Amino acid sequence: MPASRKPNYMKMREETDLSLEVIILLILGVFMFLFGILLFRIHTGELPYNPDSTYGLFLVIVSFQIITMGKTPFGDLRRSLLLVIVGICAAILGMVACYIPGTLSWLVRVLVGVLLLAGGISLLLQLFFSEEKARIWMKVPRVLQHLTIACGLIYAITIISGLITLFPMIKNDPQTGIVLIAYGISFFYLSWCIHKVSRVYPEETGGLKKESGSRFKFLQEASIPLSLAVLIMLGVLLSLLGFLLFPVNMGLLPFSPDGQLGLLLVVMAIQMMALGDTPMGQFKRSWLMIIIGIVFASLGIFSCIVPGILTGLVQMLIGVLNILGGGILLLKRFIPIVQGMRNPPAEPVHVPPVMRKLMITQTVLNVVSIAFGLSMLTPGLIPAMIVPVILIINGILLLLLGYILQQITRIGEIGGQTTENPSE
Repeated sequence: MPASRKPNYMKMREETDLSLEVIILLILGVFMFLFGILLFRIHTGELPYNPDSTYGLFLVIVSFQIITMGKTPFGDLRRSLLLVIVGICAAILGMVACYIPGTLSWLVRVLVGVLLLAGGISLLLQLFFSEEKARIWMKVPRVLQHLTIACGLIYAITIISGLITLFPMIKNDPQTGIVLIAYGISFFYLSWCIHKVSRVYPEETGGLKKESGSRFKFLQEASIPLSLAVLIMLGVLLSLLGFLLFPVNMGLLPFSPDGQLGLLLVVMAIQMMALGDTPMGQFKRSWLMIIIGIVFASLGIFSCIVPGILTGLVQMLIGVLNILGGGILLLKRFIPIVQGMRNPPAEPVHVPPVMRKLMITQTVLNVVSIAFGLSMLTPGLIPAMIVPVILIINGILLLLLGYILQQITRIGEIGGQTTENPSE
C-alpha cells in the first residue's frame, strides 16, 4: 500500500517531529482559547472562576519555556544556570498560586501583566527592527512571510492582554473573551508556522548558538536535557505540594485541589507530548500521543480556571494512572529478575553501582507512585499527615532520578571519548 494511502489509524501511530517549542505553543493556544470560551459563562455567573490558579498555571508554562529552551517573554537568551534558576523560582511562584488561593493574588496578576505587556513590546520591537527577522523574512515568499504575520499578531495581542491584566477596569469579560480566543488561534497559527519553518530551514531552527565566552559559571550554557527539565519540574511540584500540605491539613492555609490536580495534569501532558513519557511507561511520540496529551492539557487547564467541576474526574484519572503505571513498571522490572533467578547465567553478570542505584530509585518511586494513586482514589485510606510525606518522597526521588540519569549520561560520554581516543 502506498505511503500516501495509509489508513488513518496507521498515520496516527507514526512518529511525529513536533519540536518542544511547537508543543508549548500548542499548550498555550489551548490555554488561551479555552479560557476565552469559558470567560463568557464565567461572566454570566454560570461557572466559578479561580484567577490565582489561572495566572499560576500561565507562569508555570512560561517557566517551562525558560528552563528547557531559554525562551523568555522578552526574547531568546542563553540558557544559563542563572536563567534556569530564575525559571525555577518563577515556576515555584506559579505553583504556590495554584495551590494556595488568595495568598499571591495581586503579585501573580501584576507579574503576569508586566510580563505580557513589557514582553510583547520588546518582542514586537525586535521583530521589526532586528536585521535578522521581519526585514529578511518578508523578502522570502510563503512560510517566512506567514511567520512574520503570526509573530506580529501574537505580540500585538500579548500587549493588549498585558494591558487588560494590569488594568482590569479598561475591559469587560466578553471583550476579554474575544481577545483570548483570537490569542489562542494566533498561537495555533504560530505553532504551524514554526513547524513548517523547521522543515524548510532545519539548519536555521536549532535555537541560539551556545556561547561559552563567560568567565562566570552562572552565565555559561547549562546543559540540561528536556527529560531532566521535566523531572526537575515534577520533583519541585510534588515536593512543594507536600511541604504546603502540612499547614493546609492543620487549617492554617487555604487549598485549591483543582489547581493542584490541573497543574499536575498539564505538566504530565507536556511530558507525554514532548517525550512520550507517561505514568504507564515510555511510548512512541505519535500523533495519537499528541492528541491524548492535548486532551489531558485541556482537562488540566479547565480545572485550574474553573474549580469544582472536574475535581472528581481528574482525581480519579491521576489516581488510576499512578496505580496502574507503578504496578506495570514494577512487574516489567521484576519479571526478568525472577526469570534470571530460575535460569541463572553461567557467569554472574556485573551490575555497575550507578545502575543499581537507578534500579533501586525507580523501584521505590514506583511504590510511592502507587501510594500516591491510592491517596487520590481513596482519600481516607491514608492518614492526612502521611500524604504530604508521600509527596515529598516522590518529589525527592524524581530529583534523585534526574541526577542518576545525568551521571549515566556522563559515564556514557566519557566511555565514548575513551573509545574514540584510546591513547588518552
